[in-house]
Amino acid sequence: MDFEFILNFYPMYIKAGILTLEIAFLGIFFSIIIGIFCMLVRYFKFRPLVGFVGGYVELSRNTPLLIQLFFIYYGLPKFGIMISSFSSAVIGLAFLGGGYMAESFRLGYESVRKSQIEAGLSIGLNRIQILYHIVSPQAFSVALPSISANIIFLLKETSVVSIIALADLVYVAKDIIGLYYKTDEALFLLVLSYLIIILPISMGLTFLEKRLR
Repeated sequence: MDFEFILNFYPMYIKAGILTLEIAFLGIFFSIIIGIFCMLVRYFKFRPLVGFVGGYVELSRNTPLLIQLFFIYYGLPKFGIMISSFSSAVIGLAFLGGGYMAESFRLGYESVRKSQIEAGLSIGLNRIQILYHIVSPQAFSVALPSISANIIFLLKETSVVSIIALADLVYVAKDIIGLYYKTDEALFLLVLSYLIIILPISMGLTFLEKRLR
């Protein structure tokens, strides 16, 4: 192991790690927004959109992120829609994660007993008040482990975005291996970088789960 080489090239991984975090943060943020929207459509039974949401969830969860990125970055320009590689990565991650988040929120809200909703209606609360005061607090605590797993999953899925010419961690590692043939050092820095990013987030989410439990 060439530690001098590692010391010379770790700044490249820091820069790539920041880009990876930016993509992950935006992708996860928008996937949560999409998941909440899908849950609200199902909760309030907006019939024109229920079928659309169901189809979206199945499509997003049953197609690989790699294929989704290929379609967004290489396919949409055929229809005159040009999207940058960064935006394509965020959209792809949000599209994939939104389906998983939607299912997590759905399971959380379905865990709340109907008798509690009926009790809220009996004391004069409307459906929005029931959603905010009764259903949401319980549903979120139930759904949090699944949401946490989705967040970690999406963080790791950022390793795919190098396929659309984004200089993320995987891209930098492949570049170094191709130029200098320092496979062990490049992979060591890659593993260490993902560990530094994901481990604190995983521990924080675990702590939050325990507090809510």
